[in-house]
Amino acid sequence: MAIGIHRPTKITLDTEALVHNINVAKAPFPADINVFAVVKANAYGHGVREITQMAKQAGVAGFAVAILDEALEVRELGYEKEPILVLGITSVEYIVDAAINGISLTVGDLDWLKAAQPILDSEEIPPLKVHLAVDTGMGRIGAQTPAELSEMVKFLRNHAHEFNFEGMFTHFATADSPAEDYFDAQVANWNAAINVVNPLPKYVHAANSAATIWHPQAIKTNVLRLGAGMYGFNPSGTDLAAPMLQPVLSLTTEVVFVKQLAKGKSVSYGATYQATENEWVATLPIGYADGFLRRMQGYHVLVEGQPAEIIGRVTMDQMMIRLPKKYPVGTEVTIVGQSGEQQLSLVELATYANTIPYEIVTNLSTRIKREVK
Repeated sequence: MAIGIHRPTKITLDTEALVHNINVAKAPFPADINVFAVVKANAYGHGVREITQMAKQAGVAGFAVAILDEALEVRELGYEKEPILVLGITSVEYIVDAAINGISLTVGDLDWLKAAQPILDSEEIPPLKVHLAVDTGMGRIGAQTPAELSEMVKFLRNHAHEFNFEGMFTHFATADSPAEDYFDAQVANWNAAINVVNPLPKYVHAANSAATIWHPQAIKTNVLRLGAGMYGFNPSGTDLAAPMLQPVLSLTTEVVFVKQLAKGKSVSYGATYQATENEWVATLPIGYADGFLRRMQGYHVLVEGQPAEIIGRVTMDQMMIRLPKKYPVGTEVTIVGQSGEQQLSLVELATYANTIPYEIVTNLSTRIKREVK
């Protein structure tokens, strides 16, 4: 049974916006630039089944995920030949599954390669596709010096039966920041890493969404790893402008109950809201189990282009809003997206919640139905 089809809360995904965002990212680069759609965490909460279909139609070359389970899920969706890269470290005990399914794994150090090599030394196991991570300043995973990287490359090339040295990559920590000194230092470290690898592997990539948007001329890359930029929200929040992006996701629901709340009456757990006058109040079928954060009390949604404050605590499955006037049951309510002349963005919602858009969208649960337009 499909989840979420029996209530009006839904996520709508805009294919034209996704195609636009990919084209914007590709524009400063050569026409043959590869694009890997980053679809980890259920495609940033948008829905991995829907987004992989949309991205493939938009011409992406492959996909990137965080963990092996996500990579296998994408394979099972029918993408049999496309590159699928696991960006995190995978335990060597699972590498046979990766090799058999043609999944590309990230490698962070020589010890991992040495542990994996005897497991892969079999005629029945195809060479494992690997991408070497280079820690140019992110501080998470990867070779920290050109010398470390050289040793890893040497090992791979001495064990070509077990490994397919498919790629190398780095990740920028401050590409979405106005301060550029740290970014420039990472670029220098990346260039130093590239210089010790000859010949280079098929995929050499350093362009996350932020680097793609704000530093396209500074980076040596033949792959764009598009996450936030593809989904159309600003990777920097409010630090840098990204007016060229179009949001892919909108989140809407409907009024399921409406009443007049008398002056002095309270709403929701803890009675934290009390009406100061007679008010029209609507109940919406969405709550923190859907990923709409409990701390959003006091924020607002849109009803026919008019703001309506969230009153009382957001509960697990429902929340209440104060209406500007009486509206009937079934009236559409916009939580993220356009309503009339007004728009509510993920950045606005995240700013109110004192977090980032990434946390907002990845919290959106699978019990919200996804529709593609």
